[in-house]
Amino acid sequence: MRIANHNNRAVLLTSDEAALDIHAASEGRFGPELAPLYNDWEAFTAWAEGLPGSAADITIDRSRLGSPSPAPRQIFAIGLNYSAHAKESGFDAPDQLPPVFTKFVSALTGPDTTVVLPEGGNTDWEVELVAIIGKEASNVSAADAWEYVAGLSIGQDISERVSQLRGPAPQFGLGKSFPGFAPVGPWLVTPDEFSNPDDLELGCSLDGEELQKGRTSELIFSVPALIQGLSQTVTLLPGDIIFTGTPSGVGLGRDPQRFIQPGETLISRVEGIGEITQTFVAAGK
Repeated sequence: MRIANHNNRAVLLTSDEAALDIHAASEGRFGPELAPLYNDWEAFTAWAEGLPGSAADITIDRSRLGSPSPAPRQIFAIGLNYSAHAKESGFDAPDQLPPVFTKFVSALTGPDTTVVLPEGGNTDWEVELVAIIGKEASNVSAADAWEYVAGLSIGQDISERVSQLRGPAPQFGLGKSFPGFAPVGPWLVTPDEFSNPDDLELGCSLDGEELQKGRTSELIFSVPALIQGLSQTVTLLPGDIIFTGTPSGVGLGRDPQRFIQPGETLISRVEGIGEITQTFVAAGK
């Protein structure tokens, strides 16, 4: 299934252009908003799987799409989870759970947005596979972890490097949480839609130039391994978002370094999900 947050209502996609309003189709049992579905995800998916073929009643307008998890209580982000990215960042590949930081909820947006570049900063791109939690997870084993994933989506861990790396200690959370710095979308795709959810191509381009390309099979810690590692310390809650890490090719690691300029457009994609688009403008414009 593919579930979207369209005009602040939960919808079940029948194609990239059409969807079924879940609240209406379930006669008020689920919805109308998407966020509450995560608290009753197993019942919702059981109902949706038994739903007879129904005519779509909504035409998708991408400008009305919000984050497929619009009210997460926690947003986790994982650093250095691809070997080549760790190398370009000047670090050894982690042999234990990679660095974990947060992106604050106020940075969260839908898939197609305009983002204001922080004045005096160096704004960078990091395309990532995003996992959205479907039920409470504590001390979960990697073997069971996919049972706790509602679905997968696309995320951009947009990062302002000046404030992120300013001493005396790095400010990862703040440098990655300016308004609009956590776009997610365009929808959630349930794991059973993929022949192998652990091996998906992802990448991004800026004004048509490909900057990143990789496969999630190259993750040092896979989605199940991340859920196992995180859930040993924190309780993962329904609707929580995990940015799983970015492949090599970020602007900070290039020689010469390159950062996003006003007027440029960033397109990020993940195989089997689709793409999201961010257009950047200067502050005050």
